[in-house]
Amino acid sequence: MGRHIAISDIHGCARTFEKLVHEILALSRHDTLYLLGDYINKGPDSKGVIDIIWELEKSGISVRALRGNHEQYLLDALIYPEKEDYFLDRGGIETLQSFGATGIQVLPENYLQFISNLPFYIHYENYLLIHAGLNFELSDPFTDFDAMLNIKEMVVDTRKTVGRAIIHGHVPTPVAGISASLPMQNHHISIDGGCVYKDTEGLGHLPALDIDNKKLYIQKNID
Repeated sequence: MGRHIAISDIHGCARTFEKLVHEILALSRHDTLYLLGDYINKGPDSKGVIDIIWELEKSGISVRALRGNHEQYLLDALIYPEKEDYFLDRGGIETLQSFGATGIQVLPENYLQFISNLPFYIHYENYLLIHAGLNFELSDPFTDFDAMLNIKEMVVDTRKTVGRAIIHGHVPTPVAGISASLPMQNHHISIDGGCVYKDTEGLGHLPALDIDNKKLYIQKNID
């Protein structure tokens, strides 16, 4: 039986991501990889991150990728031109540079299609995988898609998740804090190691969580 691995917030750190999946995890066709969003922006090679995702799929590995708020920034900018500066100011310039593109309108269609097809959440056994979390103030938190991408604090109501704990990213957390949260006593864990923030003490790591075995794999940013 293969492993079920979750990774979040790669943010254009393609070399780090590649080393994590190929050398540290040594993924095989028996494994399933869950990616919790924010593949683009801020880091040097957003295009390369998506290319690696496609290469993993071509090799026979099951990859289930979710949408993050930075993917949404790009989609919003494509629909509403007045939002393009918002995207660019949040790491979008680096994304365009990785494609050698002069603007969002000339980004390759297959990459835009990949991003636009990303779902907001996935259920896996006793877990809910999502980029940021849920708005539990609502009777049905699954109707608030903005919160799924952007919420930073939540108190999980397991009645509304049918007992499922939440595995998410979006909130940069030192590796020690991620390890301390692994029992998931509060029914959620952020696995965002702040990979792109390598100059910030405690951050600059790309973690991967083996969900079934509650084991963390860590790769320091090498981009």
